[in-house]
Amino acid sequence: MKRYLIVLLIMLLGFGMFYLTDRPEPKFFAAKPPEKPPAALSEYDLIVVGSDPEGIAAAVSGARNGLNTLLVDTRPVLGGLMTRGWLNSIDMNYAPNGDILNKGIFLEFYKQVEGDSFDVNTALNVFNRMVENEDNLSVLLDVKEIKPVMNAGKTAVTGIKVVEKDNTVRKIDGRVVIDATQDADIAAAAGVPYSIALSDMGYTDRYVAVTLVFQLKGVSALDWLKMGFSLASNRASGERAGINMVSAWGFGDIMAEYRSSSEQVGIRGLNIGRQKDGTLLVNALHVYGINPLDEQQLQEARRVAEGELPRVVQFLRQNIPGLEHAQLAAAAPELYVRESRHIYGEYRLTVDDVLENRDFADGIAFGSYPIDIQAVSREFKGAVVGVPKQYAIPLRCLVPQKVDGLLVVGRSASFDSLAHGSARVIPVGMATGQAAGAAAALSLEKNTSLRDMCYNRELITQLRERLNRQGMEIKPFSYPVPEAGHWAYEGLKFVRRYGLVFGGYSNRYNLDEEMPEQNFINLLSWITRLAGRDSAEKPVLYTEGNALTIEDVSYMITQYQGKQLTKKEAYRYLRGLNFFDRQVLKNVENHGGKITRGAAYMILKHYIEAGEVLSGDSKTNCS
Repeated sequence: MKRYLIVLLIMLLGFGMFYLTDRPEPKFFAAKPPEKPPAALSEYDLIVVGSDPEGIAAAVSGARNGLNTLLVDTRPVLGGLMTRGWLNSIDMNYAPNGDILNKGIFLEFYKQVEGDSFDVNTALNVFNRMVENEDNLSVLLDVKEIKPVMNAGKTAVTGIKVVEKDNTVRKIDGRVVIDATQDADIAAAAGVPYSIALSDMGYTDRYVAVTLVFQLKGVSALDWLKMGFSLASNRASGERAGINMVSAWGFGDIMAEYRSSSEQVGIRGLNIGRQKDGTLLVNALHVYGINPLDEQQLQEARRVAEGELPRVVQFLRQNIPGLEHAQLAAAAPELYVRESRHIYGEYRLTVDDVLENRDFADGIAFGSYPIDIQAVSREFKGAVVGVPKQYAIPLRCLVPQKVDGLLVVGRSASFDSLAHGSARVIPVGMATGQAAGAAAALSLEKNTSLRDMCYNRELITQLRERLNRQGMEIKPFSYPVPEAGHWAYEGLKFVRRYGLVFGGYSNRYNLDEEMPEQNFINLLSWITRLAGRDSAEKPVLYTEGNALTIEDVSYMITQYQGKQLTKKEAYRYLRGLNFFDRQVLKNVENHGGKITRGAAYMILKHYIEAGEVLSGDSKTNCS
């Protein structure tokens, strides 16, 4: 800890020497499009819809692979979430050896913005340069509407129809279209199947919180230094906190004391990015219960968030060291929406793929970021399901079901919602964008469909070799799987797929610890609902203050089946159905009749899988 404080002091003193001169008044972020001639053609080899970082990577990749490429968006500038949502930091993906995992176009961008936290205008200028440097790349921004154009059979996307700012309608043909919109809007309009938010786990009308990033002014270099020493103290107490010259994160303990004016609003620990003009961008404010595909709800979320900001800033001034003089300067033009659609592709990445460090023969990008489930309400503020070493993203995740001529990149690609908690981050998205641009070129060169390419080993090899020549580093890998050797691993996986168990940053699932009564009651209730086993009248179960036993568990399960049995009768009944497998019974015996977490997960797995048997009308034999 002492060493950390010394390093912090040296770093911040250097920072202070640089910033102690008077800072200019804060500048608002420029709306500067790239310097490109107007996109005038009616046909392109490749059309990329959406200019978030993933879309820029896809368009640049397509152009570098020889395709006449169009990048089109409804926004007035490039950069999407970074330049319009003011997300000025990157959730990095590192290999186990510490190297940046996804290189290529992402690494080009990363080196130019000079790190994982940066000035928003710097990011915009880098994106503009990347696009301006590609002769094969045209840009069409600030259009009112973009829709897919389909073939006669509605089985393939053949281009787009745009409504420009002056209401001119243009039909633009594209041999391949890449959907890089945040919400997979083109894919959805073309008829690609998808799930929304957490619905693939059974959570209907439950959405991850949206965030309005806001800007503070009036924070001096000495204030930043003061903040740093406070965060060092928080780090000493075990909080995940830290600071460098451009980023600060932490104060979760203090922000937990904030009381918002609305149940719909919450706040978490602060993620702060310092801009070149001395202002700060703060990513912390949550608005709950917002359907990200409902424009009216998004507008309401913004209204609620803006109304809360003066109260938040006042709290920061009173409670956060270094922010005593902070003033609200502005709010981001767009909300930060973390999750919406998840398309169904030729393959759908799962939580097991991520946490089992799975490689794929058609892997074209990699991830290693924790499965970080963000807040959905004031009661559930988020959790870490687990942390992978490294996993691959298959090309098949970019190829949607039912519709040809289309690829989908970014957070709405074919990822289950839990896998998305890791795969949604920008380095992964930009790598999938680069792969999509190269795949589009190869499919046109070989006159084969994108779908067929996924299953052609020779073409996949060529695609991976091409990506490596263009700066990526795609090679086989293998890492051990946490808990895979445990007898109850299959039970853990089953419950984890519903987002009901969390291993945290150390992947510790504590399978051999005793399962608390209340935890099992909660798990049984949730998994019954999520698996569609809910009955008309759910039983009310109470804790008794004793260690959880197999008779307790038997009683709870039979209560959910509407059977009025004593604990002993319930246990005999389930034994008569061969409900408990031998490993569970042996584990219970070895633990003095008590239920471990591992045994509980296996029992819950069997409870759902044996649903039809348990809910049958067979007579209860308790003798």
